[in-house]
Amino acid sequence: MDNLKQAVIKFRDERDWGQFHNAKDLAISLNIEAGEILENFQWRSSEEATGTKIKEIKEEVADVMIYLLLLCEKLDIDLEEAVHLKLQTNAKKYPVEKAFGKKTKYNEL
Repeated sequence: MDNLKQAVIKFRDERDWGQFHNAKDLAISLNIEAGEILENFQWRSSEEATGTKIKEIKEEVADVMIYLLLLCEKLDIDLEEAVHLKLQTNAKKYPVEKAFGKKTKYNEL
């Protein structure tokens, strides 16, 4: 993960784009790119989209990851640590014995 983050930061810094990367605008850009993932599914079945638009989906997924890494760097968030902590929180909300094979929200288990 650290190599990927450093590559993204290097790309940004080579272009002097860091001056434009405040937390608000990075968060907005992250969500815009996530919306662009959805565009590939609009008016298509999931199977059709993943069968015909996978190249475009991959590019948008990469854009989402780039903006997420930049946002984490800006806010000094260790993404790996944040994910592990969230998994611990979710494990308490969704214990295997209650949640296995169910799509029910934690407060309805």
